[in-house]
Amino acid sequence: MKIGFIGLGNMGGPMAANLAKAGHELRGFDLAAPCPEGVHSATSAAEAVAGADVVITMLPNGEILRAVADQIIPAMAEGAVLCDCSTVDVESARAVACQAQQAGLGALDAPVSGGVGGASAGTLTFMVGGSDAAFAKVLPLFEVMGQKAVHCGTAGAGQAAKICNNMILGATMAVTCEAFALADKLGLDRARMFDVVSTSSGYSWSMNAYCPAPGVGPQSPADNDYKPGFAAELMLKDLRLSQQAAEAVDAATPIGARATALYAEFVEQQGGNGRDFSALLPHFAARGREPS
Repeated sequence: MKIGFIGLGNMGGPMAANLAKAGHELRGFDLAAPCPEGVHSATSAAEAVAGADVVITMLPNGEILRAVADQIIPAMAEGAVLCDCSTVDVESARAVACQAQQAGLGALDAPVSGGVGGASAGTLTFMVGGSDAAFAKVLPLFEVMGQKAVHCGTAGAGQAAKICNNMILGATMAVTCEAFALADKLGLDRARMFDVVSTSSGYSWSMNAYCPAPGVGPQSPADNDYKPGFAAELMLKDLRLSQQAAEAVDAATPIGARATALYAEFVEQQGGNGRDFSALLPHFAARGREPS
């Protein structure tokens, strides 16, 4: 396929490189990041998308997505598909999809899970909202860039799935870190704590696959001084999106709201910016109980 790729940073760059390696013809554009090998550099976003069968965007937030959409939608060929892989608010995803459809284009919101490592290895999971036809057209590209693509429903459903998943992840990681800090003060060895919880009802991805305690369980960022696999500030972004969505639809999310507040405090006031989101463990371990 002919592909236009807008946003070639830490995630978009490896994704585009994998598509080029698979034999697709890519033109890319980014205001700062260079084009990876095999991707032809365009001088503007509009130039990158002209004549493309599929346009993929990987951008920081909904405001930037809307601005980029205003630039590229008029330049896209009728019948092409705009596939946004950013993680943005549901309202922006739906607004851009509507704008694209009105211009005679297909549209997908397809945020990803798997981080920079997954982008490089081509093992991302895509959570996709949009029409059946648009999903079918882009599916071969998802299969190059990732290991799984789930069609979640109509426009905005991909973003909804992503923020619900990451609200669970943020909350479970926070309580996993709290539990290890409590175990420390109760004199329970961390390795024995892991052996019990990882095979008992406390089982979770945060414990079993991404354990926040160094030297315990599979290798994780905890074993690399909490250098980010998934940065705490990115978790905070996703948690804030979950609360924005919850407010919009009047959904009760008290645990999600508390996790959001914990990560906001950690990132903005307690040195968590630039650290992995599992670095809540040493943070909690150094703290005493707060007055209720």
